[in-house]
Amino acid sequence: MTPETAYRTEEFQVNVGPQHPSTHGVFRMVLTMDGERVVDCEPHIGFLHRSMEKMAENRLYIQFLPMADRIDYLSSIFCTVAHCEAVEQLMEIDVPARAKYLRTIMMELCRIASHSIFFGVFALDLGAVTPFLYGFRERELTMDLLEMTTGQRMTFNYCRFGGVADDLPDSFFPTVEKFVKVFPARLDDYDRILNENEIFVARTKNVGTVEASRAINYGWTGPNLRASGVDFDLRRNRPYEAYGELGYEPVVLQNGDCYDRYRARILEMRSSHELIKKCVEGLPEGPVQAEKISKFPKVPAGEVYVRVASPRGDYGLYLLSEGADKPYRYKLRTPSFNNLSMIREMLLGVYLADIVPIFGSLDVILPDVDR
Repeated sequence: MTPETAYRTEEFQVNVGPQHPSTHGVFRMVLTMDGERVVDCEPHIGFLHRSMEKMAENRLYIQFLPMADRIDYLSSIFCTVAHCEAVEQLMEIDVPARAKYLRTIMMELCRIASHSIFFGVFALDLGAVTPFLYGFRERELTMDLLEMTTGQRMTFNYCRFGGVADDLPDSFFPTVEKFVKVFPARLDDYDRILNENEIFVARTKNVGTVEASRAINYGWTGPNLRASGVDFDLRRNRPYEAYGELGYEPVVLQNGDCYDRYRARILEMRSSHELIKKCVEGLPEGPVQAEKISKFPKVPAGEVYVRVASPRGDYGLYLLSEGADKPYRYKLRTPSFNNLSMIREMLLGVYLADIVPIFGSLDVILPDVDR
């Protein structure tokens, strides 16, 4: 009898979720354990399925616009930008420059709000309470700006075909100026709290490592992909809205572990801060809505695929129109689904304690998976 077989324990199964707080939604993992080691993982999705794509095919384009906000509730404006861009491309609508800048400002504010939640919740999953409070503190700054512009604090319904619902209020500019001044110091607080914290570093560095080739093969996008060393970002490589005029360079790290996926989002918040600053300083004059756009358009026959860079990765929308006032086919490519697809492979052989940081570092939103 070898030492390996002499000390092997009997395998047992552990359910994590679908109500466990560390699964960040109704997601279930059935783990087969050998002591503290994960032998196998069977992920279960589908607890939250809402048939969003089929609902889009049975509603007018304008009727689905506020529903698109619900696909990713932490970064809802990206979903509506994709919906509007798809219609605009098929209808050949020329969106005014000011509207493009306003969409970009709102998207980057929403990105910071989403990453702030990630920072706080990821640290809370590992036992740190203070970052959770700090993350919500900064999220309130962005929520105030989004609320005074859109009237909402989560599902904004700000985009319209051909532009946006309304221009910025006068109170936006002094408020965003204050935000631009204070936010870098708040990010410095984030760095001091976690970057060299011995417990945090021990639980995240060299844990859940994914090399670039595996990330590409599984269809990873966004911060998770760039944390594995892949230098690709839609905002630079295939710019849309105002990004082509802002000289954006993405954050790229090399190790592909939980720590780098965390750092990628912190550094990306700094980049978003700079983009907001550039947009406000260079905001062009002019209308915020294209002229003579019907609220109930009949979209010309054709097909289009639109991609936007959401906080979780590339959000894609394939739209097929047959010339009616409803889509014939509406198919989403949401980033969380692909990011989650590697969870079994990432968990094989790790300790039970590593499950939470690995899953949390992916920044998965379950409505984005079970759409």
